[in-house]
Amino acid sequence: MSALFEEIDSQNSPLGEISLRRRRMPAFGDRDIYEVKLGDEFLMSSMFVEAEEALSTLCLAAVEGDPLSVVVGGLGLGYTAVAALKDERISELFVVEALDTVIGWHRDEKVPLGKVLNADARNHYVLDSFFDLATDPKAGFDPDDPNKRFDAILLDIDHSPTEYLNAGNAGFYTTENLGLMAEKLKPKGVFAMWSQNLPEERFEALLKTVFERVESHVVSFYNPFQSGESTNSVYVCMKGS
Repeated sequence: MSALFEEIDSQNSPLGEISLRRRRMPAFGDRDIYEVKLGDEFLMSSMFVEAEEALSTLCLAAVEGDPLSVVVGGLGLGYTAVAALKDERISELFVVEALDTVIGWHRDEKVPLGKVLNADARNHYVLDSFFDLATDPKAGFDPDDPNKRFDAILLDIDHSPTEYLNAGNAGFYTTENLGLMAEKLKPKGVFAMWSQNLPEERFEALLKTVFERVESHVVSFYNPFQSGESTNSVYVCMKGS
C-alpha cells in the first residue's frame, strides 16, 4: 500500500473476485477516488458520478405525488441512492443489490456514502437479484410486501442496454420482461435507466412498446483525461394511467 493506492477489500462473489480500492490521482486533486473491480474489469468508480446522480434527479422530476415509494436497482457506490434521498417526498427507498459484499461495504462504512445511507431510516438494503424480482409476478422489491407497487424504479446495473454486467441479464431487455417490471409500478409511475452510451434508437423503440412516454437525456461531464466532455445517458419512461 502507498499514499496513492490502497486495496480496501477483496472477496469472492458469484460473478468472480470483487475488490474495493481507493486511490489518489493528480488530475482530481486532493480527493480520494473509490473504485470497484470485478476480476480485471472496472465495475464502478467515484471518478465521474454526475450521470448516476442525474438518474435520480431526472427520474424523480417526472414523478408526481407525495409520499413516494422508490426502488433503486444496483447499489454501486451509493450515488444514485443518496441523490434520490435528497427528495423529501420519498418515504421509503429499497436498494436492490445482488452482491452481499457490496451491501457489506456500505453497512460497514468502508465507502464514504455508507454512512449517509445507514443514517437515513428511509433506506432499506435488499439482497437479491433485481432482474429476478422485476420479472417474477409473485415476487416484490419490498421483502415484507411482495404486492407493493412503486412510484419509481431506477436501474443502474448493466453498462448499457446491449452491454451486460452478466450475460444472463440480456433476457431482461424484452417487451415481456420490461412489461412484467412495469406491473410493479403504480399508474403514472416512472422507470429510469442509466447507460454509459449515447441513447440507442432500438432500445427507445423497445421501451415504447411498454411505456406511454419515453425520454432520453444525455448527461455531459468534464473529463480531465480527455481535456473535454464525456457523456452518459439516462432513459426516463412514464407508465400510463
